[in-house]
Amino acid sequence: MAVSDYQLIQAWNQVLKLSKVEKGQMVSILTSTNTHPRTLAAAKIALAGLGAHMAQIDLPPVNAELSLSRDALAYLGTTPLTDNPAAIAALKASDLVLDLMTLLFSPEQHDILKSGTKILLAVEPPEILARLVPTEEDRARVVRAAGILEGAGSMRAVSDAGTDLVLPLGQYPVVKEYGFVDEPGRWDHWPSGFILTWPNEGGAHGKIVLDRGDILLPMKSYVAQPVEMTVQNGFVTKIEGGLDADLLNEYMESFDDPDAYAMSHVGWGLQPRAYWSTLGLYDKEQTLGMDARAYEGNFLFSMGPNNEVGGSRATPCHIDIPLRQCTVSVDDKVVVRKGVVCQDEA
Repeated sequence: MAVSDYQLIQAWNQVLKLSKVEKGQMVSILTSTNTHPRTLAAAKIALAGLGAHMAQIDLPPVNAELSLSRDALAYLGTTPLTDNPAAIAALKASDLVLDLMTLLFSPEQHDILKSGTKILLAVEPPEILARLVPTEEDRARVVRAAGILEGAGSMRAVSDAGTDLVLPLGQYPVVKEYGFVDEPGRWDHWPSGFILTWPNEGGAHGKIVLDRGDILLPMKSYVAQPVEMTVQNGFVTKIEGGLDADLLNEYMESFDDPDAYAMSHVGWGLQPRAYWSTLGLYDKEQTLGMDARAYEGNFLFSMGPNNEVGGSRATPCHIDIPLRQCTVSVDDKVVVRKGVVCQDEA
């Protein structure tokens, strides 16, 4: 169902208040061709109601000649801010940037965050934003999970389908996504609700089996038949199976970049208001697929870059794959059992 303007403005009010926006603060709104006009309009009204100063910075899209998809995450690295020092300076001078464009996995984003500016990404359709308005409870749930992951030495994911993946940890920080930005220099994504980190370089090993119903992103498709991935020394070295494996192989090969196959972030979903089935209810160009990434109990792993946490890999190829029915353990403590978050971690 469509969301009313009133409800969307109220959603923005809640997110902005959780993000500690106050009267007199400077908020920049980063937009581009695909920015949803209703999301933008509601954000402006909510900011005006809070007494914030605002500026809209609208930039042309890039990478059309390189990307195989219109999805904002289908080709990373180069952004509309690349070689645009004037726009970067304006964003650094802001207390908060509302990213309605998708500025991810880029040196410009790191540079802006280092200045103390907060960045909140919000690019899902208005109806999804309204359904998944973040709360303090979301934050508390994610912070509890982070307490388990921080300082841990290893993570393991297994499943009846055949997954048995071992992930040494400790080299990279834990990232908490709960949907708002309440600290200087913090980035987050509305909607979200999950915990993640990156495995130690060269350490991930084992086997990943994508079963029927698991999800490939940015393809935004449900796996129809099993796909088996071999992981050695931190890289996926083989992807085998039927049509889904063929499609994934060709897509990744198109980047001609060995780093595309490196294990990237790993973690699990903690958002009870997100749903595995939602992806099937939207046109592929309507959604970024955040329900799939955040739904409670998934094991979310990815391939590609690690520059978001200080690593050296900045490949433009990034694949996110949320798996169902996995058991995930951290230092032998089970946090997800067959796709269900253990009660003391919920």
